[in-house]
Amino acid sequence: MEEAFAVGDRVRLVELPPYVKTAEPMPMLRPASILTLGEEGVILGQQPGNYWVVRLERGAFLLEAKYLKRV
Repeated sequence: MEEAFAVGDRVRLVELPPYVKTAEPMPMLRPASILTLGEEGVILGQQPGNYWVVRLERGAFLLEAKYLKRV
């Protein structure tokens, strides 16, 4: 079952997606290799389709809940 998060929750990346989408005014697809498994970030918001805006070390990304776990 997928977890429900709230804005401000700290989360950890538990699985790398094939690609990640940046959460910018003009989003871009980036290779998942720019992220690190186990990297921690903060939830900034929710998007339709169970996607979450997460601020990580290298920027803000749209990630599905299945790739995240609350810290």
